[in-house]
Amino acid sequence: MTPVDLVQRQFDAYNAQNMEAFIATYAADCVIADLNGAVTQNGREAIRARYEAMFAEFPENRARLVSRIALGGVVIDHEDVSRGPNGPRFEAIAIYTVKDGLIARVDFVRAS
Repeated sequence: MTPVDLVQRQFDAYNAQNMEAFIATYAADCVIADLNGAVTQNGREAIRARYEAMFAEFPENRARLVSRIALGGVVIDHEDVSRGPNGPRFEAIAIYTVKDGLIARVDFVRAS
């Protein structure tokens, strides 16, 4: 599976709120961070906790892929995220680093 295929699998699982398929795309020691900032989650179980809480709070949450570029093991997505029909909406950039067939790191940029 290519890095783009893996990130697409993760994106599809996110939109389906399929936690097991979603978390299976991440390395056990994956790090999620704000670009050039703090690490917000460290490890698969911390990532699971973050997204289980978010999916519970926003059951209609969906992301739309605006654009994607990839080079080697790095995939960069520009996403338009809606928390639901009446929920907040925002844009984000997710920079995925893929190693050994799993997502090893995600750095987020979120428009304010």
